Amino acid sequence: MAEASNTQLTATGQAVSQPAGAMNPLQQGLQSDVLKKLMMMVGLAASIAIGFSIVLWSMQPNYSMLYGSLSGSDAQSVVDALQQQQLPYKLDTATGAVMVPAESLHDVRLALAAEGLPRGTGVGFEALQQESGFGTSQFIETARYHRSLEVELARSISKIDAVRSARVHLAIPKSSVFIRDRQKPSASVAINLHQGRQLEKGQVEAISHLVSSGVPNMEANSVAVVDQKGRLLSGNKKSDPLSQSTGQLEYTQRLEQRYIDRIINILSPIVGRGGVQAQVVTDVDFTVTEQTQELYNPDTPALRSQQQSEENSNSLMGGGIPGALANQPPGNAVAPEQAQGADGNDLENPGNSRRQSTSNYELDKTISHTRMAAGSVKRLSVAVVIDDRTQAGGEQRRYSPEEIERMTQLVKDAVGFDVQRGDSVSFNNVAFTIPEPIEDLPELSIMEQPWIYDLGKYIVAALALLLLYFGLLRPIMRGLFPPAGSVAAVAAAGGAASLGGLEGADLENLSPEQRQALLESNDDEAAKLLIPPRRSHEDQLVDIRKVVEEEPQLVAEVVKGWMGND
Repeated sequence: MAEASNTQLTATGQAVSQPAGAMNPLQQGLQSDVLKKLMMMVGLAASIAIGFSIVLWSMQPNYSMLYGSLSGSDAQSVVDALQQQQLPYKLDTATGAVMVPAESLHDVRLALAAEGLPRGTGVGFEALQQESGFGTSQFIETARYHRSLEVELARSISKIDAVRSARVHLAIPKSSVFIRDRQKPSASVAINLHQGRQLEKGQVEAISHLVSSGVPNMEANSVAVVDQKGRLLSGNKKSDPLSQSTGQLEYTQRLEQRYIDRIINILSPIVGRGGVQAQVVTDVDFTVTEQTQELYNPDTPALRSQQQSEENSNSLMGGGIPGALANQPPGNAVAPEQAQGADGNDLENPGNSRRQSTSNYELDKTISHTRMAAGSVKRLSVAVVIDDRTQAGGEQRRYSPEEIERMTQLVKDAVGFDVQRGDSVSFNNVAFTIPEPIEDLPELSIMEQPWIYDLGKYIVAALALLLLYFGLLRPIMRGLFPPAGSVAAVAAAGGAASLGGLEGADLENLSPEQRQALLESNDDEAAKLLIPPRRSHEDQLVDIRKVVEEEPQLVAEVVKGWMGND
């Protein structure tokens, strides 16, 4: 049933229809043109904001990790430095990781390193520059110095490529003038290595000497170095047989590699690079020998000293009565008148003579003390293989025996060949097998290309913008700014106040009041819009009857208007 309505004529002759049942305020508010315009404006603003968000998201750079797992103080220092330099960043508050754009990662690291960031291990000797209070005790000052020394040593150790971070603990006994036997200081170093990296023995010894040199009276063997897996990297190498065996094996390998390099370097200019292969096996004697010798040479004696003595005695033999005095003066001598010949046998006491000679000779004596160092080569075994000679036409030809002999002699001279040691050299000329060419690595698929992620972002952003435009922004714009020739545009041109804010409505959705306003307007174009397309006479009669039945009052007003015009 059609809703009853009352029609009144205004002073201008326009018909105004009022519904019999009044609408509630909520319905009136929803049908208000002001509210519709406001909702359209809000939708337009939201569409623009969403569009800008999509564009900013597509233009956002890829971030890479600058530093991970930073402490609170280090993270704050790094963030402050990035803010001062006006660099974009992201901070993960859970892990302390700092993210920066990938294209500026290395530049940011260099800039932060120039400022000494991140410190990582705490405050070093910078703490000594701070003013201490008047009541600070000597114990606190000593502890602060030891802590600063630990931090500085940890920083120095962290400079090693394989070390990610390090901590140093010093055990320094308190010095006293009343203690005779003083305990020596010691230290322990805990290092955190990078993934897949390890320290060589030389690097471990360098860390031990670095710490011991930084603390007075500390020896290198008093420093313990431990990695993050709890393995002891330092220790007494002399008491560890396994360490000694490992060191001997490394020494042997280095020695063999040195001989191999000599052989390749001397033969490569002759046979070409890659045309010679060599292997050397060395028998190394690691026995430490000490020998003392004392040698005498009896063939060349030398006179050291000579002593000679000689004794002569001509004294007469004693005579007289035994027991009588021998020093009594003789009696009066009487010379004989005729001398008699003397006989030698008649001599009662002849003279005595003795000679003695002593000669001391020194033999040639040699005393030698020899200490044979460990690592001497007892025997060498050398094996050398050379490829055939490649001629200009690409054909290969073996070397002549004379050339083989000359190259063999070169190898012997290069390695220090010694027949007495039992060294051996094997030299062969064989054709090398040509290796199969290595296939090139397959190219990355489109989905694995590094730029596919950025392209995907741009495509998603473009689709989102198109969907936003055609689904939300365009309808709102058509409602706010209707195209020329539409019902709303013509009605707005003929007087929007009389139409009650008709904008963007279709012909079928026009209310009777809006139709009446269009009919009573002086705009012919607006009136033509109400004329339906050309139809048959029967259809027009059916439509007229329907209008008469549904809107009798409106038809009556139209007829009255016609009669008044006549």
